[in-house]
Amino acid sequence: MRNIAKVFVVTGLVVLALVISGCATGGGAEAGINNVAATVNGHNIMLSEVERVVNQQAGGDTSKLNQLQMAQARLAVLSTLIQREVLFQRAEREKVLPTDAQIDGAIATQKQQSGMTSEDFDKSLKAQNLSMETLREEARKDLAIANLQDKYSGKIEISDREVEEFYKSNRDQFRNERGVELAIIMVDPADNSANKITDDAKNEADAKLKIDNIYQQLQGKADFATVARARSEDITTLARGGDLGFFTEQDLRNNAFPPDVIASLFGSMQVGDYTQPVRFNSGKWYIFKLAERRLTAENLTLESPGVRQQITQGLTNERKKILNAALLETAINEAKIVNNLAANMLNNPGNLGLRPAAEGATSSQPAQPPAASPAATGPSATSSPVTIKPAANANK
Repeated sequence: MRNIAKVFVVTGLVVLALVISGCATGGGAEAGINNVAATVNGHNIMLSEVERVVNQQAGGDTSKLNQLQMAQARLAVLSTLIQREVLFQRAEREKVLPTDAQIDGAIATQKQQSGMTSEDFDKSLKAQNLSMETLREEARKDLAIANLQDKYSGKIEISDREVEEFYKSNRDQFRNERGVELAIIMVDPADNSANKITDDAKNEADAKLKIDNIYQQLQGKADFATVARARSEDITTLARGGDLGFFTEQDLRNNAFPPDVIASLFGSMQVGDYTQPVRFNSGKWYIFKLAERRLTAENLTLESPGVRQQITQGLTNERKKILNAALLETAINEAKIVNNLAANMLNNPGNLGLRPAAEGATSSQPAQPPAASPAATGPSATSSPVTIKPAANANK
């Protein structure tokens, strides 16, 4: 059923989780009307905020953008900021703001996903001139928008008839291909200490010695998943005990698996067996465990495990996407929006109405570019409000 997910690819159309440091969306009288890029129901979105995001998108060097590219970037950034503010204000009106506990949970998740200790996380905040108050405010907005979307998408119901009709129209997608499910232990002769690999082989000799030692452990009846978690250097699979996933025979060829290894996986090996150490052209060493094997392709029915659930979830996601787009359109239509930036461009076509973005867009207050989250997937898809990058000296 590996291809089923392709039927349900959902493009993020709507919102809108941004990373914005400095958060100059309020703006007092001292800012001046010329510094207000737009207003949403009287709430200011400052020009400096737009410029900070454009500067970040350009990697801190806006000189590589010509005038037309700069203007397009500013309009696109401001459009996303306006959409975000419109939805947040509607969330306020509909009283779906998150609790302090939910905000705390979002910040805790952000810390966990950063892979940093609490001390390094705090250092990174300081290095980027970000405050915990900024993190909390952006988390509050992201969660509020997600809650608002959930309020409407929670009413979605998919009937058995819809599921059955989708299956009949897409029957070819529901098929288990011939293939194998693998787990791995990988040893890389390169230095992986930056990835927090403690048992790290740093050269060819160490890598060969380590993979041979691991193989001896396995032959001594050590549990494969336990050894993988403790000693593998593949950071994407070690937390899963080396679980790599399902591959067709063609997938293995495309990933440059040696022909003799492919032949063994589909031939003499038994489920639960593992290979001897195999060195790939990359220089990395692998031991592969055969976790499952399917020697013939299989057509799935609606009653096959997981099929109904996947169709239901896919149809739900598609409907969420449409509802979120409708929600945004309605919120924009009900809001009073004044786009000073666009008006200034129309009034000043020679220079498109703006000073250079470098003004007020200092590198000491970096902002991340706006990232459209997959709106159809609900609150879990709302990206973290602020992406914390490790400070230069965080691990020293």
